[in-house]
Amino acid sequence: MNRIHGPWKVIVIIATLLGVFLSVNHVFYLRLFGFAPLQNEYLYYLLAAFMSISFLVLPAKKTDTSIRYYDVIAFALTLVATMFLGLNSERIILEGWDWVAPVLPTVAAVVLWALVLEILRRAGGKILFAICGLISVYPLFANVIPVYFLQGHSFDFITLANNHIMSTNSVLGVPLDTVGTLVVGFLVFGVILTHTGGGAFFFKLAQSVFGSQRGGEAKVSVAGSAFFGMLSGSAISNVVTTGQMTIPAMKKSGYDSEYAAAVEATSSTGGTIAPPIMGSAAFIMASFVGVAYLEIVVAAAIPAALYFIAVFLQVDGYAAKHDLRGIPKRELPPLLKTLSEGWIYLASMVALILVLVFIQSEGQAPYYASALILILAMLRKSTRFSFKKLGDMIADTGKVLGEIISLIAGVGLIVGAFSATGVSFSFSRELVMMAGDNLLLLLIAGAITSFILGMGMTVSASYIFLAIVLAPALVGVGVDPIAAHLFVLYWATASYITPPVALAAFTASGIANSNPLRTSIVSTKLGIVTFFIPFFIVYQPALIWSGTMTESLLSIGTASVGVFLIGSALQGYLIGYGSMTMIHRALFSIGGITMLVPNIAVNIAVVSLLIIFYFITYSRKKLLKDNATEENVSQ
Repeated sequence: MNRIHGPWKVIVIIATLLGVFLSVNHVFYLRLFGFAPLQNEYLYYLLAAFMSISFLVLPAKKTDTSIRYYDVIAFALTLVATMFLGLNSERIILEGWDWVAPVLPTVAAVVLWALVLEILRRAGGKILFAICGLISVYPLFANVIPVYFLQGHSFDFITLANNHIMSTNSVLGVPLDTVGTLVVGFLVFGVILTHTGGGAFFFKLAQSVFGSQRGGEAKVSVAGSAFFGMLSGSAISNVVTTGQMTIPAMKKSGYDSEYAAAVEATSSTGGTIAPPIMGSAAFIMASFVGVAYLEIVVAAAIPAALYFIAVFLQVDGYAAKHDLRGIPKRELPPLLKTLSEGWIYLASMVALILVLVFIQSEGQAPYYASALILILAMLRKSTRFSFKKLGDMIADTGKVLGEIISLIAGVGLIVGAFSATGVSFSFSRELVMMAGDNLLLLLIAGAITSFILGMGMTVSASYIFLAIVLAPALVGVGVDPIAAHLFVLYWATASYITPPVALAAFTASGIANSNPLRTSIVSTKLGIVTFFIPFFIVYQPALIWSGTMTESLLSIGTASVGVFLIGSALQGYLIGYGSMTMIHRALFSIGGITMLVPNIAVNIAVVSLLIIFYFITYSRKKLLKDNATEENVSQ
């Protein structure tokens, strides 16, 4: 935000306030001042408010430290094109401009297509720009492409431009529609919570609960990043925000640089799969699957908890093996005092959940919670906003909303290209045929594809792409729809911590001054359970409450045992036993993977064998220790 000051900051603040007003008017059906835009009109105005200011906030080049003339031109062109199309939204629908349009709207469509790609480059990077740009022009030659299952209907350039910008299948498709209807309010809530001190509160809360335990600083990192990630939904911003506090603290308490950075990166990555925000993917998932957003949140809760439990287990094992003690209690914030100081944040979270559960209005819920926390913050002197602080918060809201709306608008081009050519339907059918209805083969192919795409695309972008081509194929072979979509989402997040890209690990490495590659390798080990959980979800859908209560509880139990076994084996430390031998680690790893089998008899048999093996080796270890003690005494 250093680029934004003076008159430009005022413009960003005004545009943000207008954009939020648009959202509130839309989700509450207020019709303020008689203003009740059509859905496509609303989305054009949302782009006018937020995509336009992204050209001011996001630099065209890294060396641009101030707003340049081309930023202003792009800002103005975006504003003019989106406002023009918004004002003509009714004619677009009635006269079919998404196929054949007069000259002026066609020019606006071509210009806006180019602007969407440019802002995508600034917000998402060159790789995402290249992928979306190439796929967006793919319908021009879809009929001659040599790969038969990618062949489809072709378009001329003008028709394609009109279809991308004026149809409800591309830029204005399901992803942007979902953001405009649901996501805006949650992002506003997240920014308000952070600016009122919510981030610092959750960090102090994690300290007061976990700080005194062995390896306390690392456990604070896991818990603090989980709390913050649930609201930000962004692995990178999570690392940058909480990592500034947690990484130096971990290094000071005895963790080496690579491990400290890896703990933060792995914990922050969990924020992209932890409800309620999940990097906006949860909302888009609800639209694709056709279920209530709350159903997605409930389904994602247990898998996310298992992820953090696995990381927590490994952190605890590392601390035990290296004798890393917790923080002295006198240096920690008292729990009751922390809760009394931060009760307004908990109250706002409770309000959010209550509105979601009882009023069942996903779009309205975050605004009720935001209003509550703003009122409570203004009543307390310590959290009261000055005009400057309020302006900074609004400008930051504009930056966050501008970036996500720009990204989603650009990714919409992928949806539009596959939808227009008809390939989105044929591709998934061909995947099923190539896999020969073999679910495991299809899952492995999907996992590899998701992982590769995740290297160059944001989680939301990668998820949207695969929700079109892969998820229907999984559903086609009998996978639960929500499980199929969660499988895609989990694998898309894996690239944040695994080489060669590992954006979260590399970002944390910069804070820790550690070796980036070694940090990403340690991060992969810590977060490796993220490779297993998607398979648990698919093979045991009761884990996401897709079944009876008894089935769900059994699935949660077996998955928890599996995660415990795998996490213990990875770290080489078992609670109640100590350091594990290679035989222990191998057997426990195999036992953990066996928990994937949706057969309670097999699960019980494996666990029973491991328990027997544990007691035999534990008794032998204790006997050797007692004998050694006796020898020392006799000497």
